[in-house]
Amino acid sequence: MQARLNEKSPPPFAGVMIFALVAIAGFAYVKWMPYYAKAFLAQSHHFIGDSILSGKAAAAPPASWGAAADYALAYGKAIWQALVLGLILGSGIKVLLPAQWVGALLGRIGFRSAALASLFALPCMMCTCCAAPVAAGMRQSRASVGSVVSWWLSNPVLNPATLVFMGFVLGWDWALFRVVLGIAMVLVVAQLAERYAEPREAVALDQDLIPEAVPQGNLLARWVREFMTLAIRLVPEYLVLVLLLGAARVWLFPVLGAHDGIGWIVAMALAGTLFVIPTAGEVPIVQAMFALGMGAGPAGALIMTLPAVSLPSLVMLRRVFSLRTRLVIAAGVALSGMLAGLVAMAVF
Repeated sequence: MQARLNEKSPPPFAGVMIFALVAIAGFAYVKWMPYYAKAFLAQSHHFIGDSILSGKAAAAPPASWGAAADYALAYGKAIWQALVLGLILGSGIKVLLPAQWVGALLGRIGFRSAALASLFALPCMMCTCCAAPVAAGMRQSRASVGSVVSWWLSNPVLNPATLVFMGFVLGWDWALFRVVLGIAMVLVVAQLAERYAEPREAVALDQDLIPEAVPQGNLLARWVREFMTLAIRLVPEYLVLVLLLGAARVWLFPVLGAHDGIGWIVAMALAGTLFVIPTAGEVPIVQAMFALGMGAGPAGALIMTLPAVSLPSLVMLRRVFSLRTRLVIAAGVALSGMLAGLVAMAVF
């Protein structure tokens, strides 16, 4: 019986090739081609769209179910394709890629795995929530805590397309600011997460989270099963949190006017860490706030924290990261944002 089950599965190399082809086609359709076109818009108009927080208005709407629904709809339109791709790839990792291979490449504790994972993230260019299912799949396939965190954070923070948009819209000095402090944030937070992870996380996942050694059923059936399981686990709670944050945006992001200073830097770093935005959403948000007179300090904090993590994405990874590890990640991002705000206030 076991031999028959194994015969139904492709050899490991075939699974890797299938995964690579799906990933390349998916990223080309969802990310690379749209962002290529958007780069010309940013170059010619120094603008890539209205702030998702407030649209064309000066401030976010009052908290209400309508505000929650409007934000969830606008956000969903921006990210649904990338979220589906993230679920496909996150489930595909468990089905197509041998866990031993993933562990050998990204399973070591230390700087090497984190740096390598960060390089792998650069062409993916996903937002924090759309990258979360893939991060979960990586972790369940024995990638180390540090490498998963590094890949997860590098997707939105070191996104090459976002850096290009930022350069054309906000200025290349802000793009350089993001690159330098973003690399530091990714690697430091990844090392902190690995350092302070619970002992069981630092060694291996619980046995029930490790992919089965013997595949059961044909490839497509297993992939669909894993996809549905991942979607059912992640999407409902994700949607609820997006609705709540959409309603609360008026409190998280008041009209700053000409405000600057440490207090506003701290407030924006915390708000940016909790809030959820689509890929590159921080660029029009900061552009709109600059037009209202916001200072460089809060802007620096938002540029670093808004894309990095969010409350929904942290909750999405609760099955693969302990609460302590997720708190370390959130605290590391928030503190990085505060430091970035202070640097921006001194430099710009």
